[in-house]
Amino acid sequence: MPIINVTVTGRPDPDLSARIAAEVSDLTQAYLRKDPTVTAVAVGYVDPQHWFAGGKSIASQETNSFWLDIKVVDGTNTKQEMAAYIEAIYGAFGKLLGKVHPESYVLVHEVSAAAYGYGGKTQEFRFISGKLQSAVSRV
Repeated sequence: MPIINVTVTGRPDPDLSARIAAEVSDLTQAYLRKDPTVTAVAVGYVDPQHWFAGGKSIASQETNSFWLDIKVVDGTNTKQEMAAYIEAIYGAFGKLLGKVHPESYVLVHEVSAAAYGYGGKTQEFRFISGKLQSAVSRV
């Protein structure tokens, strides 16, 4: 149930947004084991003339850049899974955007299950409810 915010350089492009959302959802399922049916992806765009890396605009460097920010429940993924995910995301954006500046970022926020949720329920509530239902089923 992650929420993923992606910002890329360029002009808004619905087709590119759809490809980004699909690729990010697929990689999030493959590397972090997150259910794509409850994964949300929001894609935004920044003009490359207004995105700077190393003190120079991305436009002047004739490259592209991205920023991916994902929130997941703490303790649900290993360091190795997150490292592999970050590497896969960077590679995918190279294919989606073309030449990607090395100063492109992925941030995986691990947040408390009691402070994170969807549909009006926290992940902690879902965990406890699942345990209670399981215990009742065994009786």
